[in-house]
Amino acid sequence: MIDYDTSASDSGTVAIGSEDVRLSLDQLKLKAQEIRIHVLDMVYQAQSGHIGGSFSEAEILAALYFRVLRLRPSEPDWDSRDRFVLSKGHACPAFYAALAMRGFFPIETLRTLRQFGSILQGHPIMKTPGVEVTTGSLGVGFASAVGIALEAQQVSRRSFSVFALLGDGELNEGVVWEAAQTANKYRLRNLVAIVDRNRIQNDDFSDKVMPLGPIDKKFEAFGWKTATIDGHDIEAVVAALEEAQSWPHGPYCIIADTVKGKGVSFMEDEPYWHGKPPTEEQYESALAELKGATR
Repeated sequence: MIDYDTSASDSGTVAIGSEDVRLSLDQLKLKAQEIRIHVLDMVYQAQSGHIGGSFSEAEILAALYFRVLRLRPSEPDWDSRDRFVLSKGHACPAFYAALAMRGFFPIETLRTLRQFGSILQGHPIMKTPGVEVTTGSLGVGFASAVGIALEAQQVSRRSFSVFALLGDGELNEGVVWEAAQTANKYRLRNLVAIVDRNRIQNDDFSDKVMPLGPIDKKFEAFGWKTATIDGHDIEAVVAALEEAQSWPHGPYCIIADTVKGKGVSFMEDEPYWHGKPPTEEQYESALAELKGATR
């Protein structure tokens, strides 16, 4: 079992409620590993939850929450905050870890994952500080993000950015492309989509379930600017997010090539680990591997 009092001590400590956080690339790498360690512990303790897709998004969340997003954890509803929507809502353990590490709620709360009455349910809910949209039904979170960006740009004229993280299997949903078309129509300059391209969904490899073809070309056909990056290269992730946030001509999509289960050798690129908890022996082995990578 990890020690929640000391796990962040050597990875760029962030005080509760800190606002302008901009960690170095090396510190972000450690934050991503810290996220994975928390995810492993949370899912093991709950014996329920999604490890594989949480591990694959760790660098993306580290870059967002400790470098890119304008936030006030002590004031979660600050009007000028940037908005983040986890459209692939099942991968919320990593999201919860990032929120706790950033100061939205106590780190110890992570051990309540999926417990009755907890603010940390199996999919994000809006009663959790830092959660903008209740998500779970795939595609709906992305559509909500488009709506938030549309309201800000066309109605209230506010200047925050909206980031939405999708799974590649989620792109099977028609509502994703309806929302993408809407974002193009209104040239939403404040909207960034990030596709966690880990190539595995609930039942099997994504291209076996439903071939996706070239995702960048699909978004480009809908009028989006795109970039394809290594989603585990923290320098590439930060550069892409910052470019996307400043792109002045419309919506921007980052396709992040990732590995499901990244960081634990026996979980990597294995469909089994989409939503399975580890045994005690697997937990100890995975924890040793993740902690070894932080040294």
